[in-house]
Amino acid sequence: MKSFGTNISSITSFTLTAFPEMEGLEHWLTACILLLYAISVLGNILILFIIKEEQSLHQPMYYFLSLLSVNDLGVSFSTLPTVLAVLCFHAPEIAFDACLTQMFFIHFFSWTESGILLAMSFDRYVAICNPLRYSSVLTDIRVVHMSLSIIIRSFCMVFPLPFLLRRLPFCEANMLTHSYCLHPDLIRLPCGDTTINSMYGLFIVISAFGVDSVLIVLSYVLILHSVLAIASREERLKTLNTCVSHICAVLIFYVPMVSVSMIHRFGKHSSELVHKFMSLVYLFVPPMLNPIIYSIKTKEIRKRLRKMLLGSK
Repeated sequence: MKSFGTNISSITSFTLTAFPEMEGLEHWLTACILLLYAISVLGNILILFIIKEEQSLHQPMYYFLSLLSVNDLGVSFSTLPTVLAVLCFHAPEIAFDACLTQMFFIHFFSWTESGILLAMSFDRYVAICNPLRYSSVLTDIRVVHMSLSIIIRSFCMVFPLPFLLRRLPFCEANMLTHSYCLHPDLIRLPCGDTTINSMYGLFIVISAFGVDSVLIVLSYVLILHSVLAIASREERLKTLNTCVSHICAVLIFYVPMVSVSMIHRFGKHSSELVHKFMSLVYLFVPPMLNPIIYSIKTKEIRKRLRKMLLGSK
């Protein structure tokens, strides 16, 4: 593998850790994590298959949902190799460059998910506040352009991180907190000045997650204003019901992400078990719950699933 710049470190690998605090429960923990992976992978593949096969789902909202499912698969497959190595094969060592590569993909998919959720909120805003122009505003080509913009933005933001880490001296400390590589975990280890890394990390968190979350909230303020103008209570509830899946997806992504960020920055003296648990929630829960939420709340997906599982029409 090609190096990310010039490595002046004296270490060539990192040591990943699982849950030594939960000695005696390793088998149960491994089984639980593997179950989460299975649900996540199977659920997102099913969502992609159903959207591909169901002609009625060939519209912008579900195109973005497809992109979200692909992204969630990316999150799962980014962490799976090292999690399996640590928990199942007791092989905690990971090469320096391999760790930086995994870190890049984990954060790339995280930033991409934030952008997808913003695009989905824009879709809901246009559908509810300006329904007559929905098909002219969210054309197929515009959906493609929005999707490419989200991916390019995420790549450009995450791309400098491995290079900024490569320039730092890693002297002796090489023990990571998790069974995968995260940027907040890695910048604890260098024996040099990490100010630039910390400042850049904070900058991209604010400019991506911060801006995205503000725009998502703004879109729902406008949606709520439009919905309250509807005279019929039943129509108001019916309209808001089309947003429930997206609101749930936003909450299960942003709440753990903000919690992880706050713990890493301000909870330095908290238990390592708390750090590990919150990072697991942040990386494992959204990919697992997103397909479940959309399967429950989307009539067409629910109908197709019932037909596949029970053979009913």
